Formats: sequence, C-alpha cells, structure tokens
Amino acid sequence: MTDAEQRAAAKQFVKDWSGRGYEKGESQPFWIALLRNVYGVEQPEKFITFEEQVHLDHTSFIDGFISATHVLIEQKGLGKNLNKPIKQSDGTLLTPFQQAKRYSAELPYSERPRWIVTCNFKEFYIYDMERPTGEPEIVLLENLETEYYRLQFLVDTGDENIKKEMEISLQAGEIVGTLYDAFLKEYKEPNDPETLKNLNALCVRLVFCLYAEDAGIFGSHKMFHNYLKSYSEKESRQALINLFKILDTEIEKRDIYLDEDLLAFPYVNGGLFADENIVIPRLNETIINLILHKASENFDWSAISPTIFGAVFESTLNPETRRKGGMHYTSIENIHKVIDPLFLDELKEELQKIKEIQTIKTREKRLRDFQTKLSELKFLDPACGSGNFLTETYISLRRLENETISLLIDCQKGIAEGQIILGSTNPIKVSISQF
Repeated sequence: MTDAEQRAAAKQFVKDWSGRGYEKGESQPFWIALLRNVYGVEQPEKFITFEEQVHLDHTSFIDGFISATHVLIEQKGLGKNLNKPIKQSDGTLLTPFQQAKRYSAELPYSERPRWIVTCNFKEFYIYDMERPTGEPEIVLLENLETEYYRLQFLVDTGDENIKKEMEISLQAGEIVGTLYDAFLKEYKEPNDPETLKNLNALCVRLVFCLYAEDAGIFGSHKMFHNYLKSYSEKESRQALINLFKILDTEIEKRDIYLDEDLLAFPYVNGGLFADENIVIPRLNETIINLILHKASENFDWSAISPTIFGAVFESTLNPETRRKGGMHYTSIENIHKVIDPLFLDELKEELQKIKEIQTIKTREKRLRDFQTKLSELKFLDPACGSGNFLTETYISLRRLENETISLLIDCQKGIAEGQIILGSTNPIKVSISQF
C-alpha cells in the first residue's frame, strides 16, 4: 500500500471503530480489520492467531499472537485502564502488560515475543521487549491516520519505527541544520568563532520560538509565524531583534506604546534572550521561507521531547567547537541505560509492590509515603551540558508520580465513593527544583 492509501484506510478504520470495543465479541474483528485494511495483509486470519492456550497453574489463553513478527497482544474492553492491575483467576493483581509477560514466560524461547501490545480499542501500548523495563510507546486510535507507521512493526520484522520522538527529533535536526547553513552564508565572517557562537544562540532561540508557538507557551497557535510573516524581507531582521528583546522584558517594564502584536508575547525568564549583543545577519528570502514554511507551517514542534534541545545544541555547534566545549547529546535510550539501573528500576519495583497490597487503607498510606519520597529525592549531574539526563529523569519521576496519584484516587473510591482526597491544592509534589 502507498502512504496515501494507508492514511485513507487508517482514517476509515478510526471512523469504523470509534466508540466500539466489546472485549469478547469484537477483539478478533478489530485486529483482522486493522491488519487487512490498514496494513494490507491479504489473509489476516492466517497471519494472526487468537486464543492460543498457555499453561500456567491453570489454562489461560493469549488474546492474539503474530508469530511472523513476534507480537503478543493482550486485549481489553473499551474504557479499561491499561495501567491498572486486574485481579486474575489465581487472585494475583496484574496489569495487562504483566499478564502478557507471564504468558510470554511460558512460551518456548524461540516463540517469545519481541513486542507486547496491550490495547483497549482506544489506545495501543507498545512494549519493546529488548527494553522490558522501559516505558511503552503509546498510539491513540484517534491519531492513527497520521501515526499508522508506528504500528508497522505488526507486519514488518525489520521495522522498529514506533519511536515517534526519535523520528521527529531527526526531522527537527534536519530543519535546524538547514537553517544553520542558510544563516551562516549571510555572516560577513563565517569562520570567526564569535560568528559561530552568535549563530548557535540564534538557532536555539528560533527553535524555542517554534516550539513555544506549537506547545501553547506563546498563547496562540502560530503566533511567532504570524508575527514574522507580517513584516517584509527588509524589515524581518529588525523584527527578530525586537521580538527577542520583548521576550526578555517583564510585562510591567515594557513600553506600552509598542505594537500590540509585539506586546502580546509573554515574558520568557531564564536568560535565553538576555544577551542583546548577539549578532543577527540579514534574513533573505530563502531564510524567511525556511522559517515560515518548512519550520513552522509544515512541522509540529509540540510533539518533540524536551531533550530535543540537546540535539539542537549539538547540531548547531561545529565539531571543533563541540570538542572544545565538551558538549555531547545523549539519546533518551542511552540515558535510560544509566538512570534505570541506578534508581528508576528500584522505584518502579517499589511502586509495583505497593500496588499488590490488598488492604486499601494500607495501600493508600504507602502510596502517600512513596509520593513524598519521590518529592524528596535530589539529582545532580555534574557535567550536565544541555541537561538531558536531568530532563529525562524529571519526566520519568513525574510519570511515576502521575501513576501514584491515579492509584490514590482509586484507593479513595474504594474507601468512600465520591469523596475528594486531593482537595483544591495541587496534588503534584515532584518539583523541578529537585534536579
């Protein structure tokens, strides 16, 4: 199938299955339709098997298994929480993923899955068993029209393209590199170290503006794009200078008689826009088109991981400058090779043991103690560079805290239905100041 055909088929599949999802009666039609209509499998009934027996201390059944691509599927009904433990026939509490892993352990080694997918008709949680303790990749049914490629591994043994952030990061790096080259040609002294320093700062500022307008930080969608577009080519350089200055000026200190479009931008603290001496070259037609069209209109920066800024720093520093500065971008995967065994695996295991406590009040107390523990941990990276280890650690801890808060709410419902436990205060305790 062509990309256009797959996109159209995915759109129709979303339309057909939105709001549906009876576990016992619709699981098999759901997966057969997905494989046939969206991924072009001519005989999906032969490609995927359903309800294969697996022998534990009792006989259980694997919801779906694709032997050709080593995919095991654990299907739940619409509305079921894929993170929530479910009581099994032997009395244990297991999440759908833990349930699938238990099935996997009983299979012959050659048949064990590379991928485990848990699904509730609305969400696909994808676990790469090369990283069994890693966070799952999540694909929403409603986004399948644009993200169908992330499930390509179902039918292609050589395709591991589910890592949306990685793909987007590569695309973002290409955009930054193109902008970098275009700007460099406009500087009078392109080989001067001071020029490269200015260009590095300029590229990072532009990436922040592009990210901020898509992520809602600036307040309205495409705000930076519309601001720059309103100026002519000759005016665009001064327009950037004015914007950077206003982003570094607190609201109450601004000239109230400036253009309304400029005053609408928020104050950005942290010093990113503080250096007024940064040299910005002229913006030619090529540069303006790159910013407005390739970087803004045709790319969504809101979907990138915050660690992309590490990639931006690296891509805008030439090798000589990077060696002198000692800066190196570390991928998320390699970050987890450090932080998982160092502390994250232990914290996840601790939370899992708490989830298995049968007495609700005891479980609630342990969850509160665990959340407090998360909020009191301190993390130091003495060679942090652009800070990706700290950023990814913060994100990982907040994921753990979110799960803890969700479990606390479930506990409270078990004690007294409808009682509010979180009150009007912010339930989040993990703070960026811990890092």
